[in-house]
Amino acid sequence: MKAKAKAKRLTPVFKGKIIQLSQEETTLPNGLQVCFEIVRHPGAAAIVPLKENGNVILIRQYRYAVDDYLLEIPAGTLHSGEDPTVCAARELEEEVGYQATRWEKLLPIFTAPGFCDEKIHLYLAQGLRETKQRLDRDEIIERVEMPLSEAVTKILDGTICDAKSISGLMRVYLRQQKK
Repeated sequence: MKAKAKAKRLTPVFKGKIIQLSQEETTLPNGLQVCFEIVRHPGAAAIVPLKENGNVILIRQYRYAVDDYLLEIPAGTLHSGEDPTVCAARELEEEVGYQATRWEKLLPIFTAPGFCDEKIHLYLAQGLRETKQRLDRDEIIERVEMPLSEAVTKILDGTICDAKSISGLMRVYLRQQKK
């Protein structure tokens, strides 16, 4: 069942550098007429950088929205029309200072589909070669390397609480357990 609803009336509320917020009146597939507040986002790519020794490279990044440092996988917003794989490669080098020779698309996730259309494309990056970290001026990031199994422990104890990171790390960990 893949019914699509189209906005009958769209009222822009806010347009920022990255997101847009609008009120959208529509008729749902069941015939009900409703109004939603929707955040439109261009999408993103996130990377699980896995070294040959089984370690992952994470980042500890200050996130103003939650006023805390979060332990995450590297990620970044797609530029207009940009291929998610290109974004992933750019962000891997910018945030952690590595390039990868092998890329594998893991899965896409929606971050908060109740009010936002942001889709994050998750990748596994291997064959890593260190280059130079090139942080944006508003990024406060520290690289953190640990065994994948330790990252999973940090998910289970609540240290890693970022949804994209949990999704990516668990996907790679569970795949390795099947081997």
